[in-house]
Amino acid sequence: MALQVNTLIPKFFQLIPLILLFLISLNGISIIEISFFTVNIHYILVYYWTLKQPESLGYGFIFLSGIISDVVLGLPLGINSLSLLFVAATAAYIRVFAVRVTLINDWLSFIPALLLANFIYFIALYLSGFSTDYLSLFTSSIFTFIFYPVLWLIFAGISSLSKL
Repeated sequence: MALQVNTLIPKFFQLIPLILLFLISLNGISIIEISFFTVNIHYILVYYWTLKQPESLGYGFIFLSGIISDVVLGLPLGINSLSLLFVAATAAYIRVFAVRVTLINDWLSFIPALLLANFIYFIALYLSGFSTDYLSLFTSSIFTFIFYPVLWLIFAGISSLSKL
C-alpha cells in the first residue's frame, strides 16, 4: 500500500487543530498578552473546531489539554478543563440548531460560550481561593470576542485544505 501525497496532505491538515490544541497547552500560550489587551485563543480554537468539525477535537483531548494548561500555568487542576468543556458543549449545542454557517452567526453565538466559560473559570478560581482580577477577565473576554473573526478566517482556510 503506497502512500499518496494527495491523500497524505489532507490527513495532515485534519490533524492541525489537535496539534494546535496541545501546542497551545504545552507552551502556556493560551492567553496572548499584547501590551494592553489579552486574547484567549484556547477558547476560540475549541469553539471553532467543535462547531465546524467536531470529529477533529474530541472531548477527551479538550479535557487533557485543559489539564496540561492548568499544570503549565500553575492553576488548580480542572479549572481550564472545565471552562474548555463548557465552550465545547455550548458549540455542540449551537451546532444542532445552526441553520446557516456564516461568520456573523458564529461570531454572535460565541458570546454565550465566552460568557459561560469565563463565569465557570471565575467561580472555580473563587472557590479554590485564588484571587481574580475582574477587569483583566472582562477585557480578555472583549478582545477574545473581537479577535474571533481573524482566527475564524485562518481556521476556515485550514478546514478547506483538509477537505481537498
